[in-house]
Amino acid sequence: MINADLLNWIMEHYAVFGLVLTRVAALLFLMPVFSSTTLPMQVKAAIVLVISLVLTPIVPWNASMLPSSPLGYLLLAFTELMAGMTLALMMRLIFAGLQTAGQMVSIQMGFSVANVMDPTSGTQSAILAHFAYVIALLLFLATDGHLVIIRYLYKSFELLSPGRFATAPGLMEIMLEMSRDMFVLSIKLLAPVMVVLLFSQVALGILAKMVPQINMLIVSFGINIALGLFFMGLSMQFFWPVLGRSLDRCFRFLPVAMRIMAGG
Repeated sequence: MINADLLNWIMEHYAVFGLVLTRVAALLFLMPVFSSTTLPMQVKAAIVLVISLVLTPIVPWNASMLPSSPLGYLLLAFTELMAGMTLALMMRLIFAGLQTAGQMVSIQMGFSVANVMDPTSGTQSAILAHFAYVIALLLFLATDGHLVIIRYLYKSFELLSPGRFATAPGLMEIMLEMSRDMFVLSIKLLAPVMVVLLFSQVALGILAKMVPQINMLIVSFGINIALGLFFMGLSMQFFWPVLGRSLDRCFRFLPVAMRIMAGG
């Protein structure tokens, strides 16, 4: 009986349900966890539909807040799409920092041409970049980060009313700040590996001048790989503390960005 009442309410307020569905779909389909191509499209659609059905009765919206004309409603749906995509982009910047770190280390270790197919995005990426990304996703899920996303998704409906999306200068400053943090995070996570590989290259260069009979190019392949993997394994114990602080900073930025988008 409760399900029937809920469906009747949605039929009477289908316009609100459509806007909620648009924002939820834009956010979840671009999120690092839910956007994985390994998840079937039917499963993603079911997750979006269920979350939208749960949120529709409790969001502080009603049909009187929405335009009656079809064109006005379509414009409103477009703003909801942009709002969801903007929030998803802020989260993706953190995980992009991990991939950037993996790419830099892969180049130093000689893995720049050894790319693998990333099943989460359907594109090719460096081996270590994919490894760092998978580890980050596992830690993110283990600490209930996906539930935090859903919590902030609900909070976005309170802070950002329909049609209030605006690209204010403050929003651009937050995006630039998070883009800067992306590169800082990439350096922090694998800085020990980068430094060790840099000193290794310097030492091999000096040794090549002292003992020119040794083919240092061939020797450096095995040494760089061994040193890189060893120190990367040691740096894993600092992986989550650094990543956790960046995620916490991102979660603190989300409400601020929502208020700025709402014109607050």
